[in-house]
Amino acid sequence: MRVVLGAIPAARTLKLAEHALTMVGTLALGYCLVVYLEAKFYQAREARDFARELRLKEGNKAAPMDSVPAVATPAKHGVVGRLEIPRLGVSVMVVEEVDDSDLKRAVGHIPGTALPGESGNVGIAGHRDTFLRPLRSIQRDDTITVSSLQGAYRYRVVSTNVVSPKDVQVLDPTGRASLTLVTCFPFEYVGSAPKRFIVHAERGPEK
Repeated sequence: MRVVLGAIPAARTLKLAEHALTMVGTLALGYCLVVYLEAKFYQAREARDFARELRLKEGNKAAPMDSVPAVATPAKHGVVGRLEIPRLGVSVMVVEEVDDSDLKRAVGHIPGTALPGESGNVGIAGHRDTFLRPLRSIQRDDTITVSSLQGAYRYRVVSTNVVSPKDVQVLDPTGRASLTLVTCFPFEYVGSAPKRFIVHAERGPEK
């Protein structure tokens, strides 16, 4: 009888633990859904606004877009432009800064690196489990286009490599107009990934 009575509190404790775990799981899924929907809404809204601004600029300009000088650094958290990798189906808005709040809804232009269109190394970072996950399939000679209100700039992938988070020299100027994409690695790693996956691309002559 003592065994049966002792099992009652244990069973109740187990039941409470199951309810608690179910609640935690539900809350976690709900949070992920909210973050996902917020990112989708942000991307759709900013892509629409960006397209409208481009149309207005096209209608008002007197010179070809690519001849317009690059502007000053955008406002913090403001939209820089759009990143596209056609072969991988990537099309994502780029914002200024790489805070966690920025990278939940977009990819970020790394402060201190060149802006699209400038003769330097444009640094762009993003999460491996959202917008930049397709980078695991990137190949040499893939085309990457970064568009801003000053023009659309095409880059060709020349190499990829994996580095330590401390290897910030990958963002140094390369001597020619270039682009560096940064995301965490390994792609399937659970938790804070120990490495960084780097894509190096160089800008070709404008046509």
